[in-house]
Amino acid sequence: MFTAIETIPREELELRWARCRAMLETHAPEAEGLLAFSRVNLYYLTGHLANGLFWLPKSGEPVLLCRKGIERARLESSVPHIVEFRSYKDIKGLLADVGSPLGKIIGVQMDGLPWSFGVKLEQTLNGDCRIVPADFVLTMTRAKKTEWELAKLRLCGERHHKALYEMLPEMIRPGMSEREVSHKSWEAFFALGHSGPLRMGNFGEECFLGHVSAGDSGNYPSVFNGPVGIRGEHPAVPFMGYAGKIWNAGEPLTCDIGFCLEGYVTDKTQCYWAGPATSISDEVRRGHDFCVEIQAWLAERMLPGAIPEDLYNQVMEESTRRGMTEGFMSLGKNKVVFLGHGIGLVIDEFPAIANKIKTPLEEGMVFALEPKFGVPGLGMVGVENTFEVTASGAKCISGHDYDILCIE
Repeated sequence: MFTAIETIPREELELRWARCRAMLETHAPEAEGLLAFSRVNLYYLTGHLANGLFWLPKSGEPVLLCRKGIERARLESSVPHIVEFRSYKDIKGLLADVGSPLGKIIGVQMDGLPWSFGVKLEQTLNGDCRIVPADFVLTMTRAKKTEWELAKLRLCGERHHKALYEMLPEMIRPGMSEREVSHKSWEAFFALGHSGPLRMGNFGEECFLGHVSAGDSGNYPSVFNGPVGIRGEHPAVPFMGYAGKIWNAGEPLTCDIGFCLEGYVTDKTQCYWAGPATSISDEVRRGHDFCVEIQAWLAERMLPGAIPEDLYNQVMEESTRRGMTEGFMSLGKNKVVFLGHGIGLVIDEFPAIANKIKTPLEEGMVFALEPKFGVPGLGMVGVENTFEVTASGAKCISGHDYDILCIE
């Protein structure tokens, strides 16, 4: 009676399963298969945001096990075996029944399970299987996007640019509060098909719209792992913008907002200035231009095989050489130790452009590059855009206009 809104083609899922199996062979070679639990990984591997788990054997047919919503799973997923289960104790028998039994050593996505569930799983297996970590297997699998995923991300980035660079400037003005700007941002984004949720991968991290920071809000103390400070709605909801902070003349407005389209996210920051271009201070202009320059430098050198650690360290050395260290990537305790991050189904995917990240870049990886500069007493400037790694460097998919937009 029902038709799925979209079904990821079986051929697309098989590409993902093949990469996952290759990563399993590289990073957990003793494992005979992988169990995934988190909703995002279940969607990635099955095309359905399942309430359950997914078994991918090294060879043979995968199995999606659902606690609830099996009818929806069968509408949306092209996984060959979709079965219902009630308890972890049923898993071994159900997998054996469909001809895809658990092995003696299994890779498990541990960050997709609460501790209590992990203990229960170990008790259920009762020594029949040995568990090995497989989180990095899934991290590396998702890091390189397929052409199907890249098409989603490119369209997402195109709409993202239109919203922040073309539409929002016509909808905001100095004298508005951060909260009012946030609502106008949602209005522009939803008009272009923004899906709503912005997912984070790291434990405990949340995001709602993003950061709308006027003036010194851009340097406000932050617990979010990003360079832009924010007052936010309230201490309990430090996102969007504060109704009590007005965007005044002579202040920057930093909108660090993600755009989600059909599950995939691009990240972009657009800076606005309340007043004519002639009123922008030399310190603001110098900081912003430096960030634009760093973004271009990184994009040119983000070739397949490049090492994120090397890129990060060279940029930090350049910032020191140019006397730009204070303020670059934020001020004081807000300073972050990365220049960009992977992005896709979640905002904070692997790898980051950071020290100690030695994983070589691959064609098809997607990154949000976000060089920012904090100006004491004034706020935050700089850029963020989403880039696709290609054979000739990283290509921006979220627009090619990086200047501060002046609004009077």
